[in-house]
Amino acid sequence: MRAADFKVNIIGLSQKSHRFDYSFGDDFFEFYGTSLLESGQFNAQVTLDKRETLIEADFAIQGAAHLVCDRSLEPFDFPMDFHRKILFKYGEEEKELSEEIVLITREQASLDLGQYLYELITVNLPMKRLHPRFDNEQNDTEDIHLVYSSPVEESDNKDEDVIDPRWEKLKKLK
Repeated sequence: MRAADFKVNIIGLSQKSHRFDYSFGDDFFEFYGTSLLESGQFNAQVTLDKRETLIEADFAIQGAAHLVCDRSLEPFDFPMDFHRKILFKYGEEEKELSEEIVLITREQASLDLGQYLYELITVNLPMKRLHPRFDNEQNDTEDIHLVYSSPVEESDNKDEDVIDPRWEKLKKLK
C-alpha cells in the first residue's frame, strides 16, 4: 500500500461528479496509524462532486473493524456501514472549520482521501468495545436509582431522605 493510492488530483478533475472505489485492510491501518484501530477490512466509495467554489465529498464506508473486547479481551469483528459528507471549500488558507467543512487553497493539487477514511472509521468506533455476546445482558445503569438527599436539617424526620422534586418528576417519565 502506498499513500499515492488514496491521493486524488483535484486540479485535473472536471466540474462534475467523480467516483472512487477503495478496498483496504491491515496495510492501510499500519500506514495511517494503529493507535485507535490496528486492523479491519473495508470497502469505500468516495464521490467527489467538484463545483466552482467547493468540492463535496460523499464517503460511503462498509466493512468490519477487528476489535478486542474491553470486558473479556476476546477479539471480535465490529460491523460498520455509514455515510458522511465533507465539504472542501476554496479559501485563502488551509484550515479545518468543522468536522464537515475544510478550507483548501486553489493551489492545492490533491486530496489525501486515505487520511479522511481513517479518521471517519476511527470516529465511528464504539467507546465501549464489547463482544456481541454481551449485547443481551441488561445495561447495568438501568437498575441504578438516583436519590438526592439533602443535609440533615433540624426537624422531626431526621432519618428520612428528602427527594429532590426534579428526580420525582423524572421518575414519572418512566
